[in-house]
Amino acid sequence: MLLVDAYGPGNARSSSGGESRIIRMGYGADEIYTRWAQKSLTQWKDFFGFKRPGLFYETGVLWLGAEGDARVRDTAATLKRCGVAFEALDPGALAKRYPQIGLEGIATGILEPDSGVLMARRSIAAVVEAASVSGAEYRVLEIVTPQRAAGTGGLTSIMTRSGEHIEAEQFVFACGAWLGKLFPEVLGERIFVTRQEIFFFGVPAGDMRFSPSALPTFLFQGDESYGMPDLESRGFKIALDRHGVRVDPDTQSRIVSEQAADEVRQYVDKRFPGLRDAPIVETRVCQYENTSSGDFLIDRHPEMENVWFAGGGSGHGFKHGPAAGEYVVGRILDGVDEEPRFSFSSKDTVQRRAVY
Repeated sequence: MLLVDAYGPGNARSSSGGESRIIRMGYGADEIYTRWAQKSLTQWKDFFGFKRPGLFYETGVLWLGAEGDARVRDTAATLKRCGVAFEALDPGALAKRYPQIGLEGIATGILEPDSGVLMARRSIAAVVEAASVSGAEYRVLEIVTPQRAAGTGGLTSIMTRSGEHIEAEQFVFACGAWLGKLFPEVLGERIFVTRQEIFFFGVPAGDMRFSPSALPTFLFQGDESYGMPDLESRGFKIALDRHGVRVDPDTQSRIVSEQAADEVRQYVDKRFPGLRDAPIVETRVCQYENTSSGDFLIDRHPEMENVWFAGGGSGHGFKHGPAAGEYVVGRILDGVDEEPRFSFSSKDTVQRRAVY
């Protein structure tokens, strides 16, 4: 098996190249993602074991919603159905347990105590290392747009920018934001690559209110925001979970905008008043690569029988890596039934986000 990567494992341009990613069990009524998250977290923890400490932090994940929030209500029902441990919190309990959070407009909360944060960049490097030890070959190469061989129903080889040809029986393209660039005619209008800006705020000296022991990872449904406590002393991480402008993952600027910085400062002042006037100590600019619905795209190329796509995973693809990998292998080698939500035919050229 050969693994090919254009920029290297956990590189700064990739959607999973940041320091940290939330792994949560709750996805509203989308039970398939809850069950995949359960399976993936178990496998991530087994993979890390004792040899790779510090790649998962069990911070807990706190969902917060307004009165009558349907997604929070559906999340609770799905977690219960799937046997996921959680705790329902009313405004009084939230205020007592998390006084550092501004709870204006918040009427309900759900805490997943066993969920938390994966250290994404280091985890990817660990996966590549483990694959190499197991016999896979890993190379940093740039692949040009694949072309179907004349008279065949698929690919016989792919070509690198330097002119090298790589032959194989099956080809899996799990290249995130680059799927649309490699397959412009098929995926150019079906993979939506958008700019996303993330901020880390420095916590006040000696202030433990924003440490993992005091503050869980959090998601505010109505505010379209998420964040996590001060992990590894890097700062309090926060982002507004809205799709930004469409960008090219190779060339977009990785410098945050003043407008975004001002907006997130105002938001932090409102929801985390203890961080008012706190400095921004670090920033990241990455990208999402969503499908029209937000569902994964894991399916065969519509015209090339030995070419498979595995993408459209922005915001939740990395954490589901173990379960997604099992599904890809099952589809290719074992004839596992297709999940209609992941099919190519279900992907449109207009965004109508359904997965959060």
